[in-house]
Amino acid sequence: MVTSLEYSESSIQDKTALRQSIYVVIPVHNRVQYTRSCLISLRQQTVFGFEIIVIDDGSTDGTSEMIETEFPEVVLLRGDGNLWWTRAINIGVEYALAHKADYIMTLNDDIVPHANFIEQMMFHATKNPDALLGGLEIDSITKKPTYGGMVIDWKLAKYRSILDTLALENRHGLHGVDHLPGRELLIPTGAFYRIGLFDEKTFPHTVADFDFTCRAYQSGYKIYCNYDARVEVYRDTQGGLEYRKHKSLRNYYNHLFGFKGKGNLIRFIHFGLKNCPKQFLLTFLCIGVSRRVCGYLMEWIKESINLLHEADRPKS
Repeated sequence: MVTSLEYSESSIQDKTALRQSIYVVIPVHNRVQYTRSCLISLRQQTVFGFEIIVIDDGSTDGTSEMIETEFPEVVLLRGDGNLWWTRAINIGVEYALAHKADYIMTLNDDIVPHANFIEQMMFHATKNPDALLGGLEIDSITKKPTYGGMVIDWKLAKYRSILDTLALENRHGLHGVDHLPGRELLIPTGAFYRIGLFDEKTFPHTVADFDFTCRAYQSGYKIYCNYDARVEVYRDTQGGLEYRKHKSLRNYYNHLFGFKGKGNLIRFIHFGLKNCPKQFLLTFLCIGVSRRVCGYLMEWIKESINLLHEADRPKS
């Protein structure tokens, strides 16, 4: 369930003004309740002075009208339903760059930042001006950390979780990674001038964030997951998950080739060709493709066997 948060204009007196220009860029489409909760959480931040840009890509559920009525301070840009994540993000980035932003934060609307999220991001950003920062993700239901950054093992096409290797007492501060998702990503604008925008032609909806942060890393920027900056995530809203939750031949195809497919083979191959070190490229592609093709099938077989076992059990 999406929660709502209270906000009072008088609370602005207790907040600290940011010294640098920050634009928060949020792409949205037909998730009005999530969008509202995200925007309310941004109103409750312990700092003020940042701008919010929402790119509504053709919503038909009243999202734009809600924003205009309830959040008049938000810059609302509109699409026709064909922008998808990457083009929508780039439109917001272009707007922020044109308005002389120092930092740009990309944020998904199914993210609810904790009240000190932006404050903690900027605290570490000022100490690390040549770094891209992501946040620690917390499950909205269990309240347990679910994502704290990963490091790619190019040779084995595996992603090693930083969170899984950290003791509880070490889950604070910055932890180095080599890529990050764009769900809550703080980017110094210099990175865009150095490496360009997100690659909307090759990665129109998924993988563009991983590609961008890999390119930034290869260009000399440091990439950190900031464990002091936390967000709550609604896990059931992640794109493409329905293909794995409900197994079928159609969903298997969509998983491997669909626009929202998490295992999209074409985008995985393009990502490898663009970012993988040449000495590991062949093994990275072979192992990665095999995992995507076979992983779904193995899950499907295991789920089918479990269902058969459940059907064979005597009913009490």
